[in-house]
Amino acid sequence: MNTIKECFETILNGDKEESRKAARRVRKLVHGSSADDRGKYEEMANLIETAPENYVRISEEWRQENFVVATSVIYFLHNREDKPDFLFPWLYQLLQHQNGYIRHAAVKMICHEIGPLTYHIRFPDKKCEWHKLSPEQADIIIYSLLVSLDALLSVLWQPKYKRYKYVDSLPSSSYKSAQMVLAELKYLCGRRYVDRLIQ
Repeated sequence: MNTIKECFETILNGDKEESRKAARRVRKLVHGSSADDRGKYEEMANLIETAPENYVRISEEWRQENFVVATSVIYFLHNREDKPDFLFPWLYQLLQHQNGYIRHAAVKMICHEIGPLTYHIRFPDKKCEWHKLSPEQADIIIYSLLVSLDALLSVLWQPKYKRYKYVDSLPSSSYKSAQMVLAELKYLCGRRYVDRLIQ
């Protein structure tokens, strides 16, 4: 397995051990290669673009885990700065998965987008170089994310969570994963911005 594409083919078609090794190999290939390999990055962008439809065809949970973990490693190369929320519907589904590794990968991918989306809030006098969104477009995505997370948390809420004061102390669950994303969003936006957005 010398390319990212070969790794993903093995993840999707290999046996359990081959699939696991291929998922771990993706990180080595991404971080251990030259930055000028343009074709490789286009290939990764295509893999990310088709991730939700490839994921739907996977029936084994261990293969789902390997696929999502490997996708989270290359996710930052998605090449969709004009629409950074393009995978959010899929990532919301992953936040509800029973497998903690899959939920963790989903949290990681969503949080990766929150930084650039909130750039205009944190640095109002500077222009963001990472994406082509106007502050108004970013506000719409942030508001949508806030509403979606709030709705998801309402569905996932259980009375036992009431006794936990901090997100970190919550038991491992979809509720905790969604709270982690919400906490990151609120932290980077700031309380005043979130309150204004809610009103």
